[in-house]
Amino acid sequence: MLKAVRNIPWRQLGYACIGLIALAGIGMLMSLVKKKDTAQVCASMKVVVEGKETFIDQHDISDLVNTNFGTVVGKPLNEIPIDKIEKALIELPYVSSAEIYTDMDGILQVVVQQREVVLRVVNKAGKEYYIDTKGAKVPVTLKYVPHVLVANGNIQEGYEKPLDTIRTQLVKDLVAIVEHVKDDPLWSNQIVQLYVDNQQDIEIIPRVGTQPLIIGNADNLDKKLDRLEIFYKNILPKVGTGAYEKVNVKYDGQIICERRNGWMLDSLQMKLKMK
Repeated sequence: MLKAVRNIPWRQLGYACIGLIALAGIGMLMSLVKKKDTAQVCASMKVVVEGKETFIDQHDISDLVNTNFGTVVGKPLNEIPIDKIEKALIELPYVSSAEIYTDMDGILQVVVQQREVVLRVVNKAGKEYYIDTKGAKVPVTLKYVPHVLVANGNIQEGYEKPLDTIRTQLVKDLVAIVEHVKDDPLWSNQIVQLYVDNQQDIEIIPRVGTQPLIIGNADNLDKKLDRLEIFYKNILPKVGTGAYEKVNVKYDGQIICERRNGWMLDSLQMKLKMK
C-alpha cells in the first residue's frame, strides 16, 4: 500500500490540479466580464481624428454618430451598433479608415483616419476636386483648404461622385509629377502650379522666372527635370529671368528656349551649353 502511494506521480498530479483551478478561475472571470459588458452602459464617447488634413473634426464625427444612431452615451454597450457606425464613417469621402471599440471604463473610443490629398484639379469647365494618395477623388469643401499644388487648364476629366478613381492618363501624369517632386528640395519649392495647354502638354509654373516650363507628360521625368536644372544654373543667370517666353524640355536631350521677341534658340546650341 505504501509502495503504491509512493508510486503516484504527485508532482504531475499537482500541476494538473493547478491547471484545472486556473481554467476554472479564467472561466469565472470571463463570465463576470461578459456579465459586466452586458449590463454596462456607455459612459462617454471619445473621438480621435488622425491625419495631417483637417477636413473633419471631432464634432463632425460625434454629430454623425448621434444623428444617425441616436445618443450613445447612457446606452448599454451591447446595444450600440459598432459595425454599422464604422461602415457609416468609412463612407465619408474624407475618411480612409475608422475603428471603434469600448474600454473597461465603458468609454466608446472612435478613431478616424483622414484621407491625405496631394493635388487640387480645376478642369476646363471649372469643376474642382482633390486627389488623394490612393488616386481617389475627394470633394472640395469650404471648411478647409489644404496646401497642395493646383493643376488647371485644358483638363477634360471631371468629378461625378466622391472617391471615383482617376480615368485619364493626363490626370495620372499630373499626380505622378506631384508625387515625384514632393520630397525634392529644389522642385517642391520651385513649382507653384501645373498647367495643361491646348496641346495637352503639361507646363510647370515656376516660382523663379516668368516663363512656363513645358515638360509634356510624366515620362522620363528625372531627365526632364535635370535639363531644367541645367537651364536654371547655367543659362538663366546669363540671360536674366525675363529673357524667354517659354522653355521646352519635352524632347529627349533638348532644351528649347523661345525668346520673347519670337526668336527660337536652336536645341543644338543648347546641347552645347549643356556640355
